[in-house]
Amino acid sequence: MIHPQAIIEPGAKIGKNVQIGPWTHIGNDVEIGDHCIIHSHVLIKGHSVIGKGNQFFQFCSVGEDCQDKKYAGEPTKLVIGDNNVFRESCTIHRGTIQDESITIIGSNNLFMVGAHVAHDCILGDNNIFANNATLAGHVHVGDWVIFGGMSGAHQFCKIGSHAFIGGGAIVLKDIPPFIMASGHPATPFGLNSEGLKRRGFAKEEVLQVRRSYKEVYRKNKTLDEACSAIAELAPGFPAVEDFLNFLKNSSRGIIR
Repeated sequence: MIHPQAIIEPGAKIGKNVQIGPWTHIGNDVEIGDHCIIHSHVLIKGHSVIGKGNQFFQFCSVGEDCQDKKYAGEPTKLVIGDNNVFRESCTIHRGTIQDESITIIGSNNLFMVGAHVAHDCILGDNNIFANNATLAGHVHVGDWVIFGGMSGAHQFCKIGSHAFIGGGAIVLKDIPPFIMASGHPATPFGLNSEGLKRRGFAKEEVLQVRRSYKEVYRKNKTLDEACSAIAELAPGFPAVEDFLNFLKNSSRGIIR
């Protein structure tokens, strides 16, 4: 159902069984997949491609021009997957030509009130962003990451899958997979072992990840020394391989 007081520009493509509330504005270059629910007072604009089953609560601003002063109106894009929930007053910005001209959000994510995803961010699946969690530009987030309320990530930071960032944390460096972090600036506070158990990781794999964590954070080794030790633990354990690859490919340096 599309409310008669909604504004749908003529070029917009609306899927099947989409609900759009009053005083919502859907721009000309927007594509909305089937079974989405868009409540009142929502703005969706720009070249924004939105998958199936997403829900946008009131006062969300989606696909808006970014807040980068270098942005000069170039055509850029936002792509959102399926079954995401955007609670009240979330803000999601498109990409810039200084990166890949695209912001990407995966599927099954929850964005609580006031969450912000800036330009050129790349987000995976099944993440939770609590109230007022904020991502600066070019931040990459894996899968199953939890951001506590009022937390923030500096531009170009990377957050590995299954990480847990505490409320109010300020992330200034990369956070490897499986790490719990908190503070200003964010520092490591152990392994998210409970999260791994809940997501079905085998005991043996969790144990090997724990050993890998100790190589980085408990033995006073350089990162290269820790990576060499972790490489011996990795065979047969994909989670350890993911941990090792993240360490090797970090560009901002990891929290320690």
